[in-house]
Amino acid sequence: MEKRYYIAYGSNLNVREMRARCPKARIVGTSVMEHYRLLFRGNERGAYLTVEPEEGGSVPVAVWEVTEEDETALDCYEDYPVLYYKTELTLPVAEIGSGSVRELAVFVYIMHEERPLAVPSAAYVSTCREGYRDFGFDERILERALTAVPE
Repeated sequence: MEKRYYIAYGSNLNVREMRARCPKARIVGTSVMEHYRLLFRGNERGAYLTVEPEEGGSVPVAVWEVTEEDETALDCYEDYPVLYYKTELTLPVAEIGSGSVRELAVFVYIMHEERPLAVPSAAYVSTCREGYRDFGFDERILERALTAVPE
């Protein structure tokens, strides 16, 4: 199987949880989804992060190299294809350690857009916040997503 690269922007930024979910996955580096924004959408089980296009927006992401088994585990975790769908992108990735940048074809899960904006649980937000800290990302991006949820 050719190498597959997955980009995480929510709970899968949390290194501790990702290692438990996908034990063979390897952190490759970081990147930014330009012209996207984070927001919380939901279903009957809760609210979770997703991304949607937004001119001028940006969402930091971690890039993981995943095995076929890891991708299967991610499909299950993301409730693919019911809650999330997958799409492919090409992003400039700054490699961990060296900082050198290379273009990689990556896949990302995006929640189906018809799902309503929703309020996430405190536990889910805490997991995502820990992931932001794991990678040194600006937590204000996550906070902005929280301000967009309905009262």
